[in-house]
Amino acid sequence: MIQPLVAQLLHVELLTPKPEETYWFFHDLLGMEETTRHGRSVYLRAYEDAYHHTLVLTEGPAAGLGHIAWRAPSPEGLQAAVERLERSGYGRGWSDGDLGHGPAYRFTTPEGHPMEILWEVEYYQVPPEKRTVLRNRPQKRPLRGVPVRRIDHVNLMARSVLPMREFLQEVLGFRLREQKIGEGGVEVGAWLSVSPLVHEIAVMRDATGQQGRFHHLAYWYGYPQHLLDIADIFSDYGVRIEAGPGKHGTTQAYFLYVFEPGGTRIELFGDTGYLIFDPEWKTVVWDVSNESDLEKSSIWFGGRLPETFYTYGVPSVPREPAGVPR
Repeated sequence: MIQPLVAQLLHVELLTPKPEETYWFFHDLLGMEETTRHGRSVYLRAYEDAYHHTLVLTEGPAAGLGHIAWRAPSPEGLQAAVERLERSGYGRGWSDGDLGHGPAYRFTTPEGHPMEILWEVEYYQVPPEKRTVLRNRPQKRPLRGVPVRRIDHVNLMARSVLPMREFLQEVLGFRLREQKIGEGGVEVGAWLSVSPLVHEIAVMRDATGQQGRFHHLAYWYGYPQHLLDIADIFSDYGVRIEAGPGKHGTTQAYFLYVFEPGGTRIELFGDTGYLIFDPEWKTVVWDVSNESDLEKSSIWFGGRLPETFYTYGVPSVPREPAGVPR
């Protein structure tokens, strides 16, 4: 088994054509904290995120993925990851870093999703008015909206899942936790992690046949009740809910999928799902050519996921309207 050269999901940059409305969604409704602004970008974090930021919102002409950042397990692990990435042909070279972190090595997935990996990070410096008596929490719980607690995972869309999954496993050392197999034995979904979490990254087949699109970013609540609370707020304030609240068979997690005003799908995770401590974990395989597996793996209560779940990603394609699908 290849030793993981990724320790955790660090942050995600989203592009938005509606920066003020997207900021309102994350700051006012999801209670995220602004740490700084620079140029066309705003840097935010959830109240249990330890670092300077976990989300960058950058103004752009259309909704899309700016990049995904991972933290290496050590300086030596970073160098080993760089060597593997350069051998893979997907390395793109070093950057000097950004607000909140040091030098980063940039690379792409086999379908072109932009990523970077780094070691040096800046920890969140809490101002006096936000300090909490809970020594194991970075700051007080905010009093806006229904605050999310931490970043959880990302989901990528792909024309072909297999090369994406093999890249994550063989180059970065991710472990395959769950998998979906469709008609003819074709792999249509993969859930991977480097920690006891059931996934930090997932890859799903793009039903439109497009390449390199972004499906969603997920933040974690920890309590299913919060999904009901925030769904009530979303309905009052005109935020489109795509699916949920419900519970997946895959990952066993309570979920709510919505579209932030700029057009990117966001998942809110109502609990952890399940944790994996078994060093000899055997991948859970769902045969979604079977009607029962198809239904139960996607959602085991609350109905079925809509067609947009399998066809909409960012950037959008001509068959879909720009921004939030209707």
